Amino acid sequence: MQTNFTEDQLKDPATARSNEILRSCVHCGFCTATCPTYQVLGDELDSPRGRIYLIKDMLENDRPADAKTVKHIDRCLSCLACMTTCPSGVHYMHLVDHARAHIEKTYRRPLHERMLRWTLSRILPYPGRFRLALLAAKIGRPFRRLLPDPRLRAMLDMAPKQVPPVSRNDAPQVFPAIGEERYRVALMTGCAQKALNTDINDATIRLLRRLGCEVVVARGMGCCGALVHHMGREEESHAAAAKNIEAWMNEDRAGGLDAIVINTSGCGTTVKDYGHMFRNEARAEDAARVSDLAVDVTEWLSRIGLPEGAPKEMRVAYHSACSLQHGQKVTAAPKDLLKRAGFEVVEPADAHLCCGSAGTYNLMQPEISAKLKDRKVRTLEAKAPDVIAAGNIGCMMQIGGATEVPVVHTVELLDWATGGPRPPSLFTT
Repeated sequence: MQTNFTEDQLKDPATARSNEILRSCVHCGFCTATCPTYQVLGDELDSPRGRIYLIKDMLENDRPADAKTVKHIDRCLSCLACMTTCPSGVHYMHLVDHARAHIEKTYRRPLHERMLRWTLSRILPYPGRFRLALLAAKIGRPFRRLLPDPRLRAMLDMAPKQVPPVSRNDAPQVFPAIGEERYRVALMTGCAQKALNTDINDATIRLLRRLGCEVVVARGMGCCGALVHHMGREEESHAAAAKNIEAWMNEDRAGGLDAIVINTSGCGTTVKDYGHMFRNEARAEDAARVSDLAVDVTEWLSRIGLPEGAPKEMRVAYHSACSLQHGQKVTAAPKDLLKRAGFEVVEPADAHLCCGSAGTYNLMQPEISAKLKDRKVRTLEAKAPDVIAAGNIGCMMQIGGATEVPVVHTVELLDWATGGPRPPSLFTT
């Protein structure tokens, strides 16, 4: 694609990066075949190719975002299926991130949208606040039909029936390896995950310790920044990322780290991008080190080895989160580990398509999200599974709210198969 940025425009690192990405696009349209929003809406401007044209026009002409551009960018899930499909290697993620930051700086949204986005940015990244909001949602759920805005109804629908108790494992501490210590790893415990499902971190810690890992929950670690990053709120997302970089580098310098293990793939995609986010800043070297250390929990388990388990009469439908399969290119490891642990593993049709969760997307675009959720649940249930496994808390909440089949994290099944307790959510009565 030909671009016409001026020399002054290209002095800005973000614009220079977007220029590189735009110039790599060859207009082939392969991306439209795997774009969930294009499949649902059928509008070229709701495909990656269409959005690329909108972004190019906005950035190249250095103009404030308009309502049309904002509408179509807001409808993007950032599922990154287009990046997996693209034969030219167009890095759509960095381009749409730049566009969202530009929108945030130049476009004034209607008041109710500003209030919604501000509220989400002030609640979801903070587990304590989020927990209180979930309790309030339980109280408000009987009045759901009275709410005029579908986004407010979606917030009530997201809240679990039972808010889990606070886990002591989430506090900063060190868990020694069981038996011989082979590795020292930091565990990212997430933010929304700590409020929505505490079983995931508990299972991860148990499993890693049994496999010879000293597990560190670093002091000062918090939200990865993804939730506000995808809203275009760069200062907030970079501030959150900077705290994590400092926390993990303190541990790396003090005792060395073999890995930063992440068990929610939405966070993993962002942490692995810290090196890019801070490439032009003073902490560039530390950020790159953190990105190099970051691994999904299934990547790490594949690397260090998982004991082979006896065959189990349990059929597991594996849902591959977009942030894992498209954002991090981790596709085989979770399925291979589940098979090694003794489970029968099946995949749904169109496994590459998003479930519609996508961070806060299911709250801000509930109608599109609901269509994607219904399709995903149908394809999963068509496999007649005993349980559905996924590697991202957002996907688990999205799918779990629409099916009677138990939905658990992949690591919970692996922990159970190798000596841990049965996942609490697996056989609830």
